[in-house]
Amino acid sequence: MNWAGLYTVLSGVNRHSTAIGRIWLSVIFIFRIMVLVVAAESVWGDEKAAFTCNTQQPGCNSVCYDHFFPISHIRLWALQLILVTTPALLVAMHVAYMQHQEKKLLVLTGHGDAKHLEEVKKHKMRIAGSLWWTYVCSVVFRLLFEAVFMYIFYMIYPGYQMVRLVKCEAYPCPNTVDCFVSRPTEKTIFTVFMLVTSGICIVLNMAELVYLVVRACARRGHPDSNPPSGKGSFYGHKLSSEYKQNEINQLLTEQDGSLKDMLRRNPGLQEKGDRCSAC
Repeated sequence: MNWAGLYTVLSGVNRHSTAIGRIWLSVIFIFRIMVLVVAAESVWGDEKAAFTCNTQQPGCNSVCYDHFFPISHIRLWALQLILVTTPALLVAMHVAYMQHQEKKLLVLTGHGDAKHLEEVKKHKMRIAGSLWWTYVCSVVFRLLFEAVFMYIFYMIYPGYQMVRLVKCEAYPCPNTVDCFVSRPTEKTIFTVFMLVTSGICIVLNMAELVYLVVRACARRGHPDSNPPSGKGSFYGHKLSSEYKQNEINQLLTEQDGSLKDMLRRNPGLQEKGDRCSAC
């Protein structure tokens, strides 16, 4: 499987994550994806060919292997990593939408040149408002997927251990036959390592969830420290304030023009105003 594309997508999310989220993403790529690609795939590369049974009955090896190993560790880990990292794409899409809105605001205020548009892509989005809810939902889904896959591993492989000998009596085996698993100790070590790493990711996700909730409660307790912008973006607040100021200036200009036009049509009002000012 090509993991480079997934890394390219998630590296953009890393810039808008919390400090704990960046640690989680580093653990995912260094201790899970790298280990899976570099070492684990070679360890399980011959799992089907090296699974032997003490019989020459055609089809017995395949049936017994399918019975004791309904899904490969490698494929199950790959599916787990894909589902665990998918919620982060929700954050990426939300950030892209906010950047698109800022670009539209830049164009409306006359700052739609290439320099300003490039700065919108580079600056970090503040996790607040609707982006906070999206980020929290992504962390919750990551927690659920990690817990579900650890339970699946426990149900398929009790005790998370790779047994050395299995006894199979499924058809078309002529009787109860002994089947042997290749390198069970090495596979057990890799299984435990991957599950421990998954547990570390669960702890990081829980810590990040607590951090986000505490941070949101602290902001709610001190509302004066929050920027007025609901989007939590520096450019959004700055440009929206400038846009409102331009609207106010335009209204004042229109009112001043209307007043001058009224005085021009009614000279008596101007003379009366001059006498009042003299008094």
